[in-house]
Amino acid sequence: MNQQSVEWNLSEIQQNIKNACDRANRSVEEVKIIAVTKYVSTERAQEAINSGVKHLGENRDDGFLKKWDAISNKATWHFIGTLQSKKVKNIIGKVDYIHSLDRMSLAEEIHKRAEKIVKCFIQVNVSGEDSKHGLKPEEVPGFVKTLSDFHNIQIVGLMTMAPFTEEEEMLRNCFRGLKSLQQEIQSMNLPFAPCTELSMGMSNDYKIAIEEGATFVRIGSALVGNEQ
Repeated sequence: MNQQSVEWNLSEIQQNIKNACDRANRSVEEVKIIAVTKYVSTERAQEAINSGVKHLGENRDDGFLKKWDAISNKATWHFIGTLQSKKVKNIIGKVDYIHSLDRMSLAEEIHKRAEKIVKCFIQVNVSGEDSKHGLKPEEVPGFVKTLSDFHNIQIVGLMTMAPFTEEEEMLRNCFRGLKSLQQEIQSMNLPFAPCTELSMGMSNDYKIAIEEGATFVRIGSALVGNEQ
């Protein structure tokens, strides 16, 4: 696939986002696209940047580091996969957002290693699927409160992965659940946890996620394809 097709994909996705925002009476400025580049080459990730994408997402430290070495600060970097505590040292200082904070041991390692504030999303398993990582929704408020002394961590929002299904109501219920939880955390008025963002929606369901309040959508195959 060449750069023109990335641009074409991006144009189509941007139109879909506009349509979804119109349906939800939202501004397109509220929604940011993260190009998920884990299944494509560094060259393909660079094409996404050249096409106007500002945010790149990776879910493995080795893939992230390879692309970061080539692209560096030309992108805003998101680590969106399960993060082992022992791997934090590899990405800290390079990644701008971590989307998968889901346990105290990981928070401790991020806080210990960070030299500046790291923007984090708490990963929530809204659907309750055994295959999904993340905290149970009822665990999130208490977990947030335990982070008050972690001055290098800012909880900017919540993240979830919806079930892989074409059942629209099931998807909406998942996204609405995360939105409701985000509003609950936001209403706690904690200075270290503004929790204004929602990272939800992928290639197959991002339009529905936007209608339900997503501010970051994580799009891989529909935007950059899959080279594996």
